Amino acid sequence: MSSAAQPEPVEAAPPAQVGIFGRTFRAFQYRNFRLLWFGAFTSSSGTWMQETAQNWLIFTLTGREWFLGLNSALGAFPIILFSLLGGVVADRVDRRKILMTSQWLQLTFAFTLAGLAALHLQTVWPILFLSFMTGCAQAFGGPAYQALMPVLVDRKEDVPNAIALNSMQFNLARTVGPIFGGLVLTIMGASEKSLTSTAAAVCFVINGLSFVAVVIALSMLRVPPIIRNANQEKNIRHEMAEGLAFVWHQEALRTLTVISFAATLFGIQFITFLPVFANKYLNTGAGGYSALLAVSGAGSAFGALFSAWLGDVEHKGRLVLLLQIGSGIALLLLSLFPIIWLAYPLVFLASGGLIATFSLTTSLVQLLVPDTMRGRVMSIYMMAFRGGMPLGAIITGFLADAPFHIPLVHVLLGEAVLLILLALIFLFSKSKVHEH
Repeated sequence: MSSAAQPEPVEAAPPAQVGIFGRTFRAFQYRNFRLLWFGAFTSSSGTWMQETAQNWLIFTLTGREWFLGLNSALGAFPIILFSLLGGVVADRVDRRKILMTSQWLQLTFAFTLAGLAALHLQTVWPILFLSFMTGCAQAFGGPAYQALMPVLVDRKEDVPNAIALNSMQFNLARTVGPIFGGLVLTIMGASEKSLTSTAAAVCFVINGLSFVAVVIALSMLRVPPIIRNANQEKNIRHEMAEGLAFVWHQEALRTLTVISFAATLFGIQFITFLPVFANKYLNTGAGGYSALLAVSGAGSAFGALFSAWLGDVEHKGRLVLLLQIGSGIALLLLSLFPIIWLAYPLVFLASGGLIATFSLTTSLVQLLVPDTMRGRVMSIYMMAFRGGMPLGAIITGFLADAPFHIPLVHVLLGEAVLLILLALIFLFSKSKVHEH
């Protein structure tokens, strides 16, 4: 698309809303945002439904924590490998086209996985390979999606609200998806190995179909094209270096990237090990596991709603650190007291605090970045955000498995302490994050 191309008209900014409801959901006034939100919610629900079935299937096939961590790592490792390249592409190419390609690829991988499960595969390796391929598609789709988000609303002050509501859809889907995934697993008798594969195949098919919703939403968007500029004459390596230098020379961006990485490395990755936690420490089956996932999703949705209500509040940086400390305390108590009736509120609080941390951090990063650098900077941020989870999952699984055999609750306890300590260091430092 050349610079001479005329941008499509965008809708006029609606008047500011008053009241709690209007303040919390004001980004829904924009047609583009509504379209992509509902499409993404449908797809995210299918993804979490697949995640529930996939983790249960892996644990049924292997009975080992290590493979859960490896699956999580392989799904996110491509983010580390290709996100920087994906960010450069997002600053050069129509972001809708990138996203559509990503959706079609993920649809294909979901149906492939469904076919393998329906044939009652006896090995975990094809699942792990498809997790890696799905991660590759997300490595390019993620930066494009993040870079597209601020364009869906017309007023800069509504960007934090849009980001928080986008987090809400993802985490609301973490409630809906596991509930339906758990129902399928339970109704179809997922306690038996052969029936687990059949039930998982149903979940994978539903996930594959859900990607169509995003494709339809993307095709209906009315957003201005990317305007080519002098940056597009530079080579890809130079643009990657330019994005890295931009983040490195802004202390606030550097700190926010580290905070996000730590929250996934020591915090949110605990969700990967909920099947083990439910089986070994809470003595529940597939139903208990899906219930914990649903509670985690509900807490996350609440955290995202809280962020949306805050909007463009002052001192978000300090609030981010306080929320991270609160989440760490909840995870610490969960590790010390693995009791079913206590696990539900603690998982809710930990998930809500962490997602509120991510929402506020993401909105801060978006507000600090010019649109010409948005794809690259968001790819660096996403690489840190997504990269922490597989690394944390690998470390946690390695310590809990041979040769160390450290009880999982002890590993999670240590990670919760590190999460709290790091947030305290930044809280009492002279970081510029406190000014935002």
